[in-house]
Amino acid sequence: MSRPIEDYALIGDTHTVALVTRDGDIDWLCVPRFDSGSVFAALLGDESNGQWSLRPTDYTGVPQRSYLGDTLILTTEYTTPTGRARVIDLMPHRKNHPTLVRLVECIEGEVTMQTFLRLRFDYGWVVPWVTAIDGGLHAVAGPDALVLRTPIELDSHNQHTEATFTVKSGERVPFVLAWHSATKPVPHAFDVDDAIATAVTRWESWSAQCTYDGPYREQVMRSLLTLKALTYEPSGGIVAAPTTSLPEVIGGERNWDYRYTWLRDASFTLDTLVQTGFQAEARSWRAWLLRAIAGDPAQLQIMYGLEGERRLPEYTLEWLRGYADSAPVRVGNGAASQMQLDVYGEVLDALSTSRITHLEGDESTWKLECALADWIAEHWTTKDNGIWEVRGEPQDFTYSKVMSWVALDRAATHAQSIGDTERARHWREIADQIHAQTCAEGYDPHVGSFVQSFTSSVLDASTLQIPLVGFLPANDPRVVSMVDTIERELTRDGFVLRYHTDTTGDGLSGDEGSFLLCSFWLVTAMAMGGRRDDAVALFERLLNLCNDVGLLAEEYDPHEKRLLGNFPQAFSHVGLVQAALALSIHD
Repeated sequence: MSRPIEDYALIGDTHTVALVTRDGDIDWLCVPRFDSGSVFAALLGDESNGQWSLRPTDYTGVPQRSYLGDTLILTTEYTTPTGRARVIDLMPHRKNHPTLVRLVECIEGEVTMQTFLRLRFDYGWVVPWVTAIDGGLHAVAGPDALVLRTPIELDSHNQHTEATFTVKSGERVPFVLAWHSATKPVPHAFDVDDAIATAVTRWESWSAQCTYDGPYREQVMRSLLTLKALTYEPSGGIVAAPTTSLPEVIGGERNWDYRYTWLRDASFTLDTLVQTGFQAEARSWRAWLLRAIAGDPAQLQIMYGLEGERRLPEYTLEWLRGYADSAPVRVGNGAASQMQLDVYGEVLDALSTSRITHLEGDESTWKLECALADWIAEHWTTKDNGIWEVRGEPQDFTYSKVMSWVALDRAATHAQSIGDTERARHWREIADQIHAQTCAEGYDPHVGSFVQSFTSSVLDASTLQIPLVGFLPANDPRVVSMVDTIERELTRDGFVLRYHTDTTGDGLSGDEGSFLLCSFWLVTAMAMGGRRDDAVALFERLLNLCNDVGLLAEEYDPHEKRLLGNFPQAFSHVGLVQAALALSIHD
């Protein structure tokens, strides 16, 4: 039976991540990259699809876990009838050999531990050939290989490896599992204590750059660390989430692969990191952007692979039953070919924020901005698939038009500041046209809100961005009415939906949970509109949805009281940080 999504913690090395359950199972790990095939896929199937369990044979109560300070080093403490033990889980930074370190420490008394290791390459499909080596084992299948090193004697049989051992007070037992290319030498062993100390220094040095000192700082810092964990260091790309096919509703088919770089999600993440003091990530992402979208702006995609790959074919893994039997399990994403005008606005807005926060641009960046602005100036009237990637007929989505205005507004502002008055005038004229038409056709006075598209009366939470991006002030009567209407009619138990799924015509079955990013948008809109007490109340309700180590998925089911969707979700943590920033400003 699938564990609740909120049962998982995250460890990572800015190349990939592993998800660890509260009681010591690693159910998800893709190597060597976020978007590679997995070696542990129990998350989307069962233990036979790959899992690594490490815990006491007998323990009482609920294991207590936390991160070590402002790091991604996870500690889990168990109490047993004979003593207490701690397991430390981390992924040290090793560029060519993604590595899992699991260190067992006995705190007092003595504790009998047990480990079960089931290695499966290619999303649980391929059983590797396992051989014993001095101090561990080696597993290989096709292009992939893994080496496990531990002083504990291992027993491999029936396509899994296990061991039972006892640790006494003060004793420590390490396990180190490293991936390598099957055509390359086995990576060298290393000192686990040095690896942990180095990881602590690395993460705490990164965290020390944070400039945010407002309310809810602890949760903001955890969200920023999570966003950092979702960056792919070799290229600067940023994944939307490290998982695929965690469902938006249990038993439904709205299961998508999020292990890619959406321009929208990455731009929001960049914007958030820059505003809180992390400029190195902005430089890396900007360089990634220039490489990924080089060429004709008409060929701009909404998402790319981690190195800027354009082809992300979507297919299903028939042998995996799906999380909680929610099939299909998908790899790749067919939405990559969709037209979504809003990404032009998000990219240009993020680059504008970079300049405002003193991240200097260059000639290449400005050429890119001009090309994007010129393209959107000519094509903003095009119908598209919208922010939510509706797989139906293209429409004149209101949010897409708003973000087209953002693209030209930011470009015109910068052109004016550098004396390029002709470009500034041209882009400002078209921005004004977009603004006028959007206000005329995107606002429905009978509904009392901006609506999903120019030809519908459907509510859509993306319109909450209107005051956030400066399209209209938060005290504009239309905005005030929109916020009230969405709060009243597009919430479920107080949490915001993206839209009512029966209104999209996308042909997919199943409802979905409340979308956490949209709820954070509502917090920000309330704060900007002078409703601070309401904003704080909703924000603190949202904080209570974080799991015990501060992580959020994409959505929340208020009836079943559980997280839904891919996990952890960059969008949700971006929304949390941005809402906290708004509360600190509108105090």
